[in-house]
Amino acid sequence: MGGCWGIRGATTVSENSRESILSATTELLQRIVEENDLDTSRIAAVWFTTTSDLNAEYPALAARRLGWTNVALLCAHEMLVPNGLPQCIRALILVNTDKGPDEMRYVYLKGAKGLRTQGLDG
Repeated sequence: MGGCWGIRGATTVSENSRESILSATTELLQRIVEENDLDTSRIAAVWFTTTSDLNAEYPALAARRLGWTNVALLCAHEMLVPNGLPQCIRALILVNTDKGPDEMRYVYLKGAKGLRTQGLDG
């Protein structure tokens, strides 16, 4: 039951710095690839969002540094929801795979671990 499926992930950083954003995004992407045994050449696109308190760097730069040069990348700010999780980076990876949607493993790291279970992240 293959197709193009979405894989979600999120993480948080402790400060709005270029280094923090790139380091956290790299860790997130590597964990998503590892957890899903992805062939990165089959990744079609990645949509990154950050909370509005993060603007020191584009998270997409981390993907480029991982060699994802033929992947469509997009960065945007997340909705500004009252009491939302601050300093959060989210990713939606669209990947062509022979796996089914029920086999996709979402990855939530650091302060973002509770987002999925609380129904706050897709």
